[in-house]
Amino acid sequence: MSKPKPPVRSAASVRGLLAHRRGKRAERLAKWWLRLSGYRVLCQNFKTPVGEIDLIATRGGVLCFIEVKVRSNMDAAINAISTGQRARIERAAEYFLKKHPRLSDQDIRFDAFVSSGGIRGKLLKDAWRPGW
Repeated sequence: MSKPKPPVRSAASVRGLLAHRRGKRAERLAKWWLRLSGYRVLCQNFKTPVGEIDLIATRGGVLCFIEVKVRSNMDAAINAISTGQRARIERAAEYFLKKHPRLSDQDIRFDAFVSSGGIRGKLLKDAWRPGW
């Protein structure tokens, strides 16, 4: 009996899979970096009906909603967070605060962790201000 052949994947689906893996690797890097920098990571990949937040962390009375981006270079990663994506993250943050009212007394900040795919990354504190 012959072995079943693996499914044939299109080039686009392979690129998508590789991008997904790079993103997950960047999230692990960001989580590691945050912990080493004194942050307490509360959630990773917090999914809501209105959007998803990559990381949620606290440090010194500040609640941070963090979007992780990995691109071929740091400038591209910084510019990869669109206005629509920011709005979705803000709506997801509101949802999170309704579910966790004990955290609503903390200062809130929207950060971005950017990486060019290696073992280096950078946290951009206060990357944007919400339109609340």
